[in-house]
Amino acid sequence: MGQISCDSIHLHNAETVNLGRKLFFDKRLSVNNTVACASCHLPALAFTDGRKKAVGINNNATMRNAPTLLNVGYQPHFMFDGAVPTLEMQALVPLKDTNEMGNDIQQLIEKLRHVPEYQQLAKSLYGREFDAFVLTRALGSFQRSLISQNSPFDQWFYHADEHAVSGSVKNGYRIFSDKLYCASCHPAPTFTTYDILSNGRDSLSNDEGLYRITGLTKDIGKFKIPTLRNIALTGPYMHDGSVQSLREVIHYYAKGGDGHPNQDQRIISFDLSDEEIKDLLDFFESLTDTSLITSN
Repeated sequence: MGQISCDSIHLHNAETVNLGRKLFFDKRLSVNNTVACASCHLPALAFTDGRKKAVGINNNATMRNAPTLLNVGYQPHFMFDGAVPTLEMQALVPLKDTNEMGNDIQQLIEKLRHVPEYQQLAKSLYGREFDAFVLTRALGSFQRSLISQNSPFDQWFYHADEHAVSGSVKNGYRIFSDKLYCASCHPAPTFTTYDILSNGRDSLSNDEGLYRITGLTKDIGKFKIPTLRNIALTGPYMHDGSVQSLREVIHYYAKGGDGHPNQDQRIISFDLSDEEIKDLLDFFESLTDTSLITSN
């Protein structure tokens, strides 16, 4: 598979992306004007927030860890349980959630419609009053513009720059793909299949994952496989932020998971030397792309 193709995402024009960016950073989107989308998705942290679980209005803890939004436009479904089919529909979830932004959508639209800039842009870009269509489409346009594919790994693997990464990184990738077969769940270039499965971790959590949507026992503890791009910046890890470091993540999988009844059969124990662990960590670090982190 080649490098991520921009052609596979419908990128909107610069004006709609810019409107989405304004909305993304606007705290008026929350019911008490204290929380923006960017409060849980900071550019400097690859559009995550560095917390175990995201924090919304009134300092309320949310249910899950805030995932990165980089390359979010490639996802076939959204939320950790894959319950939402489109990026535009996903925007409504945090806007309405009482632990996140706490809004009544009609009241929110009325508030934002009184912002002259938003009303003017809605009419000029979409030919309509500012409404939920404009809000969700503009936010979707901005998020689809967040394409991350310029890491040192990309320069080496896709552009044949042998000096872009160290020998340790190259060996770490071989360990990742050929020795541990991690690429069966985290293949390049997106470093995820977007499948929803159990890595065993939910035995420590009250969050039942996909089961909350389907009601099927076989889906207890199943969550969407996260991308590993920019993984060095997006800790803490797992859907509940229960693992603090990438080294701890490696140790978790090395022991073969926690043995949840629905744990995917590919998760089995393995042994790595200290040097191999270092190489694997260096490979993870090489997936960091700073271009979007510094440009928004």
